[in-house]
Amino acid sequence: MANDILVLADHLRGQLSDTTAELVGQAKQLAGATGGQAVVALLGAPDLAGQITGADTVLTVDHPTLTDYTPEAWEKTLLHIVNERQPRLVLIANTTIGMDLGAGLSASWGAPLVAYAVRLEAEGGDIVATAQVYGGKLLAEVALGGDKGICTVVAGSFPAAAGGANPSVETVAPPPGLDDLRTSFLTMVEPEGGDVDITAADVLVSVGRGIGSQDNLELVQELADAIGAPLSASRPVTDAGWLPKTRQVGKSGLKVKPKVYLTFGISGAPEHLEGMRDAELIIACNTDAAAPIFDVAHYGTTLDLFDLVPAITDKVG
Repeated sequence: MANDILVLADHLRGQLSDTTAELVGQAKQLAGATGGQAVVALLGAPDLAGQITGADTVLTVDHPTLTDYTPEAWEKTLLHIVNERQPRLVLIANTTIGMDLGAGLSASWGAPLVAYAVRLEAEGGDIVATAQVYGGKLLAEVALGGDKGICTVVAGSFPAAAGGANPSVETVAPPPGLDDLRTSFLTMVEPEGGDVDITAADVLVSVGRGIGSQDNLELVQELADAIGAPLSASRPVTDAGWLPKTRQVGKSGLKVKPKVYLTFGISGAPEHLEGMRDAELIIACNTDAAAPIFDVAHYGTTLDLFDLVPAITDKVG
């Protein structure tokens, strides 16, 4: 109740997102410090309750208006839950839905909101959130004092919950008014596929400023194709327009946790390290032996990438 950490399950088209497991894992850790429980609110998809592990309790609310996201229905339902449960903190994925819903709940519940959170810690009676500011160029620490707060959390900020016993499942009656809403869901228009999701890749080949020019990307792309991995990049490469922003790794891009992260020409600025330091195996190539990337790399070389990349491609091709 008052010390509980409440997670809003993030789901779309009948699928739970990986972020849900990450939020549950962090909620369990924070709940251990606050003396509460990790509770998950699952709106409009009760059949997904069995896929949630690591939490203490799952609260399901089922109603036709909750099956697909509409701000009015979801905010009304989540407000109903937090008014009844009075959790210490609500965690929501920092998606387009989460940013929309978090702001609305903040106003209706009268609770402070920290958006773009990447770190959460319990310190004394406070929960301290670290959030990205100015597109990740700065990090701000915010102490959530008082008795309630909301954080929208950037995907990949925390490890997923580690299994454990299945949580108890409680059915919560939908709040009054869901049959008389001013808005309704009509249809979802999704963008055409075209680019890869680098956050889902087991292996990533990443390039930085050391690649020199856009023309040289083809060399590393051949290696990426040979090992069946997407090509990602540090911010200077995407800022130059050589690769789309969907390929950017870092605080102002995407956080990735591949099994193997292979870098060429990346110096290792803090902004980039924040997005990839949790990879299981990091292999770096940079001619500067003092480059910060070597501080996090498991293996590294100072060979020239223009000599090394073709040699590796020949070996695996």
